[in-house]
Amino acid sequence: MAITLDDMMKRLSPARRRKVEARAAELIAEELSLRDLRKARAKTQATLAKKLGIGQDGISRLEQRSDLMISTLGRYIESMGGELHLIAEFPDRPPVRLRGFATLDVSPQTKQITQPRPKTPARAGLAEPPAKPFRAPARKKRR
Repeated sequence: MAITLDDMMKRLSPARRRKVEARAAELIAEELSLRDLRKARAKTQATLAKKLGIGQDGISRLEQRSDLMISTLGRYIESMGGELHLIAEFPDRPPVRLRGFATLDVSPQTKQITQPRPKTPARAGLAEPPAKPFRAPARKKRR
């Protein structure tokens, strides 16, 4: 007869059970959906929608999507007070933190992508910040 998880947990000492439950909570906290993350930060969809200038239904749809633009995800995270960092992992080297994605800003009026002036040129890896913004190409209309 198979032993259930509940049966195994009942056999453990109270101290060991607390340790197992704490580790399980750590593992669960490492991977959250956007909805879970929002709830863990004690934010409502309405609160985030107001910060992002969209409707509550837009937040609901965003949380259900499996494919997001990095800029959209970045704004969502920032609306909760966080920062988005992208890390690339390879089997033959340590993880690499990617730069430049979260610092792009798209102006809704001009549709131009601009890079904010860095605090120090050395931090950005540039002698000077970019002279003028890059104009994003117009999107093709779907038929």
